[in-house]
Amino acid sequence: MFDWKKPTVQMLGRWQPWHKGHTELFKKALAKEGQVCIMIRDVQGWQDNPFNTIEVADNIIKELKKESFTYDKEYVIMKVPNIVDISYGRDVGYTFTEHKLGKKMHEISASKIRDDMRKKGIM
Repeated sequence: MFDWKKPTVQMLGRWQPWHKGHTELFKKALAKEGQVCIMIRDVQGWQDNPFNTIEVADNIIKELKKESFTYDKEYVIMKVPNIVDISYGRDVGYTFTEHKLGKKMHEISASKIRDDMRKKGIM
């Protein structure tokens, strides 16, 4: 069961669509504190973001289940506004961590995935 009082890693993104690079980032985030809050920016129709938050959440759950992760155990999902900046003052009790996932993972592009989905008539 997800513990709402336990230190948690936040992953904020559009996830349009969730892909293997996101899964690898999730694994790194999970290893850091043992649970993750995945925040889905509500961006359907803004720029090139075709999926609504329910579709995105369903896709995340489906993809993480393939890796044996369980919703409401290792992670939760929240819909959030189209957050474009995170502002903070001095020591606020949390950190920012960039995970280097390697060239292969960093080359994965959700934009290219969406283009391929369009060509295949999936969306």
